[in-house]
Amino acid sequence: MTRRELDAAGVADPALRAAYSCCRELNARHGKTYFLATRLLPVEHRSAVHALYGFARWADDIVDDLERREAPCERDRLLKCLEGDLAYALRSGGGDEPVVRAVADTAARYGIDHALFADFLTSMRDDLRVTDYPTYAELRAYMHGSAAVIGLQMLPVLGTVVPREEAAPHAAALGVAFQLTNFLRDVGEDLDRGRVYLPADLLAAHGVDRELLEWSRGTGRRDPRIRAALVAAEAMTRGVYREAEPGIAMLDPRVRPCIRTAFTLYGGILDAIAEQGYAVLHRRAVVSRRRRAASAAAGVVHIAAARWRTRERRRMPHAGGAALQGKGPAQ
Repeated sequence: MTRRELDAAGVADPALRAAYSCCRELNARHGKTYFLATRLLPVEHRSAVHALYGFARWADDIVDDLERREAPCERDRLLKCLEGDLAYALRSGGGDEPVVRAVADTAARYGIDHALFADFLTSMRDDLRVTDYPTYAELRAYMHGSAAVIGLQMLPVLGTVVPREEAAPHAAALGVAFQLTNFLRDVGEDLDRGRVYLPADLLAAHGVDRELLEWSRGTGRRDPRIRAALVAAEAMTRGVYREAEPGIAMLDPRVRPCIRTAFTLYGGILDAIAEQGYAVLHRRAVVSRRRRAASAAAGVVHIAAARWRTRERRRMPHAGGAALQGKGPAQ
């Protein structure tokens, strides 16, 4: 399938094809929910999405991988090396790392604003020195670089039926919603890294602080105050999903099933957290294979319907096509 994706994307250079394939492997290995959704994209868009994800994953692993043993100063050095490599690749198309070559090629093909990559790397560097966020506003500022920019990078690849600036706030919100979902799912793992991504003011409103979270993580015991705080964090996250959802209808009809599926699958993580009693300090909540398969199947049905509508419009005489213009984009 990789060869078909690369052929459809017009990637002919063998070294560049290998670089994109490396990104696809990263996506398949680390982003199971996300990778499943990308399978629903038009084939010519998949390689670019894999490149964007692969680069983000590569940087995140420098900062967060629990298996790595480098000191923070060494991780900072590696991140600066990645930043320099990316800057060179964006200028020249080169780059030492395959993921850097692939993402630079994607940025050039789709005219992605280079400042979005700089903002992303700034937030990655924050992870080397910031261990908590006193308020939601401060967390949201961090997530502009760590999550919102990913949605904004995706927009030129996916395409829109409205001016891009109209869809941009919703795309940014979707990136934030996905990351807030990950933060809620990974509270325990993030504590192991010395970080708390739930805003301190939200936790304090329910009588929770880092010490209580660490006690629960270390003893395996639960506390009703922690549960109340996690319920509030879930409600906050669902509010961001509501901010994001109108943007799906603003996308190219061919990509909507993919984004809708990702929206549903990530929302399903929140459902799983609730169904498992908000035990995220003790185990990771996952969406069952059966639920993932059902969401993917629904996406396939929507893709078939979108392609059928596209074929029907192409067959219609011009007068008939004009009569349809007032109906708006298909959902």
